Amino acid sequence: MSNSSLVSYTRLSPNHSGKRKHVIDTVSIHCMAGNGSVETCGAIFADPARQASSNYGIGSDGRIALYVDEANRSWCTSSPDNDHRAITIEVANNGGAPSWPVSDKAYAALLDLLTDICRRNPGIGQLRWQGDKGLIGQVEKQNMTVHRWFAAKACPGDFLYSRHGEIAAEVNRRLAGAPQDEEEEEMDIAKLVAELTDEQAYQLMVKAIRHAGSLPEPDWSKKEGFWQAATAKGIVDGTDPERAMKRDEVIAVLGRKGLL
Repeated sequence: MSNSSLVSYTRLSPNHSGKRKHVIDTVSIHCMAGNGSVETCGAIFADPARQASSNYGIGSDGRIALYVDEANRSWCTSSPDNDHRAITIEVANNGGAPSWPVSDKAYAALLDLLTDICRRNPGIGQLRWQGDKGLIGQVEKQNMTVHRWFAAKACPGDFLYSRHGEIAAEVNRRLAGAPQDEEEEEMDIAKLVAELTDEQAYQLMVKAIRHAGSLPEPDWSKKEGFWQAATAKGIVDGTDPERAMKRDEVIAVLGRKGLL
């Protein structure tokens, strides 16, 4: 059984029960109830007297730590049964009670880690959340659990608890390979263009010119005759790449305005 490749810090805790007695089919998100770094949290879990641990930890800076191998049962949710089947994650808080919020970087890292966990553990598959304590263990209906269901604690804090449905939906969207929204696609394209070298940009322009030259003139343009007239007058020579409007459309506009 593998651990996440997203881990950037490892400090294995002695506080665990060894190999799990149940297949991994659940995740449990916790909050640190403090703004501890992954190193600080690791030092706490390294103390045998604390008798506590989690499989992973996430700092407010978005770094991910490994404290207990996924193959082993951590001591995290006050429930041996839950810990034997759940991968547990402690997330640092950049604010206090009652909400216990987390930073944007920590939240983004949590989504990345959960997506990775689901992909590597077929017993989870996708995340399911109904916010129903009565569904504990019924993983076909709900496979996300919280510490507050097993002990008198606020964990994971209202900020994360209220977002469990949102977390499940986003992770499942990623697992399904759903397309990015239009804004994200535009950002990706802009980034790609910005990273082009001059030579790559030139080659793309050449390809665009060739493609433009291969396009036949539409019938409606042929009927109006403006393209031929513009070509005869030397206004266009077919070497410019297409812009927002096609070449024949531009010429049609010029002709209708009496400029040809």
